[in-house]
This record gives sequence, structure tokens and C-alpha cells, in this order.
Amino acid sequence: MKDRILVVDDMEMNREILKGIFEEDYEVILAENGREAVEYINSNRGKLAAILLDIVMPEMDGFGVLDYMHEQHLMMSVPVILITSDTSSESRKRGYDLGVSDIVSKPFEVPIVRRRVSNLVDLYHHKNNLEAMVEKQTEEIKEKNRELTEMNYHIIDTLGTIVEFRSMESGNHIYRVRSFTAILLKYVIKYYPEYGVTEDMADVISHASTMHDVGKITVPDSILLKPGKLTREEFELMKTHTSKGAEIIREIFVTDNMIFKEYCYNIALSHHEKWDGKGYPQGLKEDEIPLAAQVVSIADVYDALVSDRVYKPAFSYDVAYQMILDGECGQFNPKLMDCFRMARKEFEQKAKELQ
Repeated sequence: MKDRILVVDDMEMNREILKGIFEEDYEVILAENGREAVEYINSNRGKLAAILLDIVMPEMDGFGVLDYMHEQHLMMSVPVILITSDTSSESRKRGYDLGVSDIVSKPFEVPIVRRRVSNLVDLYHHKNNLEAMVEKQTEEIKEKNRELTEMNYHIIDTLGTIVEFRSMESGNHIYRVRSFTAILLKYVIKYYPEYGVTEDMADVISHASTMHDVGKITVPDSILLKPGKLTREEFELMKTHTSKGAEIIREIFVTDNMIFKEYCYNIALSHHEKWDGKGYPQGLKEDEIPLAAQVVSIADVYDALVSDRVYKPAFSYDVAYQMILDGECGQFNPKLMDCFRMARKEFEQKAKELQ
């Protein structure tokens, strides 16, 4: 099947001459003015190998056609060759500014115009094929990344669930924390854009929250399952689940998504840090604490309060909410507390859904 070129000229003789030059190698479409050309271009997008365009025409001139193609972002997909008797530098500059590939002055030499058009058609074929190949490869890479991401999410869900069952807690804990994290981040995105959180980042952080307590695998059952208050020595050992969790993620967590791994690491290590510097394991304060860990900390504390644990019964939603605001569970970022206030009802609804 022959490539198709569009010849646009108000002079019938010029149209026929150009048709005679190219009809052996191309399917030649003729248009006698710019408006007719635009209608054809609009209904045949992606089907033209080249456009040969006169400038001076009735109804719509060649520059009108170029303006339309420029607005529709069509100049990069098909070469446009101006074939005109207007040889002024102003017209040539305007044509090149609008993205034409070449300008041929009338009267023209047949072998030269044939070769120039042929070269441009070949060049754009190569360019478009290369872009299509790159786009296909990009989609293949994206699909592989999606598959890898889903595999990573499945792995961390499994690890998180193992930790929660070992802690004698409902497996829904990790899903509640993930949900609370997502809810809180929604308000961060809307009301605190200075943190630069996007929807994609929020999704990654929410999934990474599943790994917040993975270090509890290293804590002895006698401490992890103790129903009463821990001794000082036991609590010091319990606190190591943060640094141990970070080590586990750093050493054995396999992923090509380094951003995802970084979020998992920061959350596991720093989700017990407090805004006033009185948390652990590093005593970080304020925005020294990674934002992802700050958000997950609130989600984790809220779920711990409204859920039954081996060491306490569940608090009511109202009491848990007030305890967090009053600082009974440590100090949190004031901006995140604003988000927590706004998200109160959503937290309660999600907690009821995932009991």
C-alpha cells in the first residue's frame, strides 16, 4: 500500500504538476484551499506521510493550516513542505517558526523536489517507528514494574500478617494501619502541599506501612505476649524492634523500587519517634523524623488504642481520639494533628469496617 501525501494549492495546474511528480510512488490527495486541507487532515490523522502546502490561497491560507496543525500538535508527526512563490525572509521565518520541515520555492526543479520530499518521508517514517518502538518498550517496562510492585506488596502483606499473628493481634491490624495512613495522607496532600506528597507517593507509603512492626519477629514471646506492664529491661528489648526491623528490610528485602524500600525502612525504624524528641530509637524530633514514619505513627497509635491487645481492652473511639490530641500517646506534628482532626469520622468508619 502506497504512502499518502496531501497537495494543497489553489492553482489547479500546480496541483496536477505535483500529482504527476508523485503519483507513481504515493497516493496523492488534492485540496484547493486551506479549509479543505484542514478538514482532510482532521479526519485522517496519522494517515498522511507528507503535506505539500502553498501559502497564498483563498478561504484559509497556508499559515492558517500551519496554525491549526500547531494547535493540534500535529507538526511533529507529519512533515510539511511549503511550496511557494513567496520567497520573502519574513514568510520563510514564519514557516520555520511554525514547524515546517522544508521550503521549496516556485518554480521548482522536479528531481530536487521529489528527492527532498522522499527524504523527509523516510526520515519521519524512521522517527515515528522509533517513537512507537520506544513507547512499546516503555509500556513493557511499566508492566514489569507493576508486576514487581504487586509481588512486593504481596510479600510485605504476608510478612506483616505473620508478625501480627505472632503478636496475638488481629491480622486486620496491618490493613487498618494502611487504611488510616491513606486517609491521613489524603488530608496532607490537600492542606499541606509543602510536604510535596502526591497520590502515587501516598499509595506507596500506605503499602509500606505494612512493614512498621516487622522487627517484632526478633522479640521473644515472653515479652511480645506479656499481658502486664513490661519491666524497664523488657521495654528496652521491645524498643529494638524498630532498628531490627530496619535491618531486616535493608538486608533481605528484595526490590528494584528503591523509593518503596526507603519508605519501608524509614517507617520501620522511625514510627516510634516523637515530635518533641522523646521517642526512640534515635530521639529524632520534629521534621528530622521522616514524614512517612510520622503519619504511620499516628495510624498505629490510633489502632492500638481502639483495638483489644493482650495488655489492655479497646478504648472507645471518642476516648482514643482525645488521648491522641491531649498528648497521652506522645507528641505529634501539629500539622498532622490538624489532618487527624479532619479525618476523625473517616478513621472511625474504617475502624468499624475492619474490626
